[in-house]
Amino acid sequence: MIGPDQVLVRTHAAALNHLDLFVRAGIPTLKLNLPHILGADGAGHVESVGSDVTDLEVGDRVVINPGISCGRCEYCLQGEDALCADYRIIGEHLPGTYAEKVAVPAHNALKIPTDLTFEAAASAPLVFMTAWRMLVGRAHVRPGEDVLILGAGSGLSTAAIQIAKLAGCTVFTTSSSDDKLQRAKALGADVLVNYKQMPWSKAIWELTGKRGVDVIVDHVGVTTFKDSVRTLRRGGRIVVPGATTGPLLELDARYLYWRQLSVLGSTMANRREFEEVMKLVFMGRLKPVVDRIFPLERAREAHEYLDRGEQFGKVVLAIP
Repeated sequence: MIGPDQVLVRTHAAALNHLDLFVRAGIPTLKLNLPHILGADGAGHVESVGSDVTDLEVGDRVVINPGISCGRCEYCLQGEDALCADYRIIGEHLPGTYAEKVAVPAHNALKIPTDLTFEAAASAPLVFMTAWRMLVGRAHVRPGEDVLILGAGSGLSTAAIQIAKLAGCTVFTTSSSDDKLQRAKALGADVLVNYKQMPWSKAIWELTGKRGVDVIVDHVGVTTFKDSVRTLRRGGRIVVPGATTGPLLELDARYLYWRQLSVLGSTMANRREFEEVMKLVFMGRLKPVVDRIFPLERAREAHEYLDRGEQFGKVVLAIP
């Protein structure tokens, strides 16, 4: 049974995120009732609607906003539901999308155009809403700024490259793979740095005439953060939406105060930001990048593939 304000979505595609790997491995502060269903991102059609739902109908094609908020706390009442005191993410705190069906609040299901595939739709929510909030809502990127996005091949990076380019920025990105760098260039990246050939921070410093960049997106964590701070210009901003290599970041306070830097944490997005960025996806101005599709029964293989870092863009599970 679903609640009066919920819809039941018959999922056709679920996209993987590194969050799935972290939850599977065990997050110390996360208490789950096992067995637990992974998956934050999903798309499908509405199979049934609650008695209070008026804006969705059975058969509607929808994509799921994975952020669930209470709607009552001070942050929700300010429209900042990503800061909700009881904020939860589907697949992390709640049963996820690696399933034939998932129940969500009706306002977390957004209609999608008929020409957008379920696989592409499922690839968009978490990475695009996160990238939109961190660049537009938190870092306030402006036309003409230099933006460095570490790790060109991740789903978040493929979204951030497009958003920074759409905002009129010069986009720098890094990878150890020339193939991934060329694919990033096709998405809009302007300056490509292969860190196997030269340390990326040194390369960026020289390419900017020892000025540094205005904004850095560092979702890598402990292995890159120290160099990221050194690569910012005076008054620059570094945005941290994750830490895939470890959460304990080293920060030299002398750089922080002498260059007057800003370190900005960011995660997910509020409902308005989600709808703004998804509208750009629906218009084709931003494009989800689907790397590879696995059937649901090969979810373990998909996890191993993602964990090896071989992908460029999103890894998706097709649900028959």
